[in-house]
Amino acid sequence: EVQLVESGGGLVQPGGSLRLSCAASGFTFSSYDMIWVRQAPGKGLEWVSAINSGGGTTYYADSVKGRFTISRDNAKNTVYLQMNSLKPEETAVYYCVAVGRWGQGAQVTVSS
Repeated sequence: EVQLVESGGGLVQPGGSLRLSCAASGFTFSSYDMIWVRQAPGKGLEWVSAINSGGGTTYYADSVKGRFTISRDNAKNTVYLQMNSLKPEETAVYYCVAVGRWGQGAQVTVSS
């Protein structure tokens, strides 16, 4: 059974940093691209970032480029999203997505 479990969310002040993790199981992690998507309160889904299976190619939404970094550890079946210089409008539930499945999400709240 495919499982994606996000962790690392929480409350952070504007300008602060958080690192999200997504632990994957139930599929050959190293063979699949991984994606982060977020949904702010009352808004639609927004694609945030992606990384290819080997970790050598990364993609970012323009809104997060230069502030967020996606990475993966195929030995640990885990993908990460380092988020720096966070803004209040980035308050959202952040989801890890792969092989057509979604994790339960991690709440990130950016507020003073």
